[in-house]
Amino acid sequence: MSVLEITNVVKHYGGVRALVGASLTLEAGEVHGLIGPNGSGKSTLNKVLCGTVAPDDATIVIDGKTVTLRSPMDAHRHGIAGVYQQLSLIPELTVGQNLVLGVERTRAGFLSTTSARSAVTAVLGRFGPALGRGVSEQTKVVDLSPGEQQIIEIAKAVLKRPRILVLDEATASLHRDQVGLVFRVVREICREGAAVVFVSHRIDEIMQLCTRATLLRSGETIATVPIASTTESELVRLMVGEVATMAAKNTSLSADSSVLLEVSGLGGDVIHDVSFTVRAGEVVGLGGLQGQGQSELLLTLFGAMKAHSGTVLVGGKHHRIRSSRDAAHAGFALVPGDRGTQGMFAQRSIQENVSIVSLADRAWLRFLISPRRERAAAQEMVERLHMTIGGLGDQVSTLSGGNQQKVIIAKWLLAEPTIILLDDPTKGVDISAKAEIYGIIRRMTAAGASVVFNSSDDRELAVIADRVLVMYEGTVRGELIGEQVSYDGLVSSALLIGMVDEDSAAPQDPSDAH
Repeated sequence: MSVLEITNVVKHYGGVRALVGASLTLEAGEVHGLIGPNGSGKSTLNKVLCGTVAPDDATIVIDGKTVTLRSPMDAHRHGIAGVYQQLSLIPELTVGQNLVLGVERTRAGFLSTTSARSAVTAVLGRFGPALGRGVSEQTKVVDLSPGEQQIIEIAKAVLKRPRILVLDEATASLHRDQVGLVFRVVREICREGAAVVFVSHRIDEIMQLCTRATLLRSGETIATVPIASTTESELVRLMVGEVATMAAKNTSLSADSSVLLEVSGLGGDVIHDVSFTVRAGEVVGLGGLQGQGQSELLLTLFGAMKAHSGTVLVGGKHHRIRSSRDAAHAGFALVPGDRGTQGMFAQRSIQENVSIVSLADRAWLRFLISPRRERAAAQEMVERLHMTIGGLGDQVSTLSGGNQQKVIIAKWLLAEPTIILLDDPTKGVDISAKAEIYGIIRRMTAAGASVVFNSSDDRELAVIADRVLVMYEGTVRGELIGEQVSYDGLVSSALLIGMVDEDSAAPQDPSDAH
């Protein structure tokens, strides 16, 4: 008997059909992939299952009994826990407090700190290898990296000992070692009888972890396929109809192309003595193991983190960047790694989000705003980037992850930047949207802009980067060029630099000094 059968799921958001009779069947002990393009309804289906979205219609059967899930508490009572793309952690609380939030252990009506501490210790022991040194239950969540926060979010769900665990893009911000640990824990809880719904746009993760996969498209269930007898290319064809064409590298770049960005000795709280150049029309990737200062370098260049030393030249002109406003005036644009909290105003309209950066450029006398011009500018970007939207007045939070990311890119394109800083820009978007974003990047570089690109996916860097700077512990330790910019080259360079540093830091045998 199936542990879960959810059928005839219908959900509309105004005029947008999110789900149209979707269905999913889940067996105990399996990891079941849920795949499909952005906007296909995956997240909505998962939220219906977890009680956070009320469907217009649905039949939900758990262990042979029809149930109604009106809230997350209902889902919890039926043994369902979910992890979404947007984190539910409270930054100012500790790791331990976040882990037990909502499921605090009580004894005689009072909180049981002993019982809670035991549960937290057990789950942190399971996930500890994926967290940095010094992270404990007393560490505040605000002090963790995005990847570590994601690990705590997953641990929080696992601590509930669910019979059905939903992981919706839970690995998108994790580096390869963290992903490996999450996979190990998922397989362990499945051996214990749990079932897992796993959403990822990384097809290789679906192939590695899942037993079966169900495809959604335009809110409908198209097919359920066994992974053992399915290839990656077949899954991609199911998702997008054909293998998306990735943007080619810029083969027209020459060594004497003009240097647009020159960074010398840049230092801050996390980065140290970083120096590099980027030529006009070039995409420079930031490689190395994740969490080695890549995001912090981009934030420092954009003035969102304070620089303690170093110089930044744009087009040969020195710029002192003390704020994001300074960076924007110097020609920088930043597409941040966390689009939900850093890249957009989630409750504001699509038009407002697209217009916000360049509003003054279209205003008469720099302060009188023309609604007609704003609508025209926003509509132009919607058409230019092939966004799928209901209307310009819709909240941007109603869009799929891929279309949200296009909105963030669009607001900067309107400002016509010369240097674009991209921090994991395709995290949580499907393969078709990725190809479109790659195409946007290449169109920007063809127009003479420079791009600095950080990605948690080495395969992506191998596709899009003309050159890669390998970072370790906040500084640039190597550079890959030409044929070296490959998946194997990126992985080996990241691991070898770490090994060399560990070897050099180890105490030497006195006999080796001769």
